[in-house]
Amino acid sequence: MLDRNDRRIAPPNTALPQRAVVTAPHLPLFSAAGERVSSAVYGEPIEIYERRGDCVLIRSGADHYVGWARLKGLGPWPDTPPTHWISAPMTNAFSEPDLKSMPKAALFLGSRFSVAKRDGNYLLIDDFGWVPRQHTRELGERLPEPSAVALGFMGTPYLWGGRDATGLDCSALVQLAFGACGARLPRDSDMQFAWSGVAIEAPLGPSTLQKNDLVFWKGHVGLMLDAETLIHANANHMAVALEPLEVAVKRIATLYGPPTGARRITFPHTAEPDWFVR
Repeated sequence: MLDRNDRRIAPPNTALPQRAVVTAPHLPLFSAAGERVSSAVYGEPIEIYERRGDCVLIRSGADHYVGWARLKGLGPWPDTPPTHWISAPMTNAFSEPDLKSMPKAALFLGSRFSVAKRDGNYLLIDDFGWVPRQHTRELGERLPEPSAVALGFMGTPYLWGGRDATGLDCSALVQLAFGACGARLPRDSDMQFAWSGVAIEAPLGPSTLQKNDLVFWKGHVGLMLDAETLIHANANHMAVALEPLEVAVKRIATLYGPPTGARRITFPHTAEPDWFVR
């Protein structure tokens, strides 16, 4: 049984898992009590540990987060390894390699796929259709700036447990922004505070913070767009929004108290994260 207080990065104490892959555009993950806790995206490798009816207990290959998901959103491990990933917050897969053709599905940042065919500026994904090449990168190619990735999600609705452009929470925004740039972060804000980057010891403010620094509260995290401006997914705006850090600190103090600290992740980021349990 799982609840929100589990650390979720360790595998359940069960038999060896079955490998599978996400075949839906996105796959919500739930606790045993039915609370949405996260989601996975197309092409994400997962491990199946248990089955109950049409639901399975899985662990994500992206961050080792554990939750229950619908079996119909999963498929067998592919024979052809992925070659590319979706690098835009969201893109359309079209029925033909033509922007005027009918869109068949939306795919989200981090989705992994192998190219079945190329036609001009379009790449064919067998399960869905043609995606614009401009919204893709080859595996191993990263985006340069986490804050720029986060800005691409401006206005995205706030959704507890969400982790894509249909809706996301504060820690998902941070995780996706840094992940697209090659820094793998854990899923929840308390895990990110415990394991990501190095602590910024000086008092928080324009003289100590810089672009891409992470600011934490108990139960919340935001990303600095510059020395004074925070971008974060938050329930006050019910969206990803910009807010002066000074204003955010005063407002959030009534909910969570003062910031618990800040952390800085340096690039290029090549080290395997020490929180990632194998």
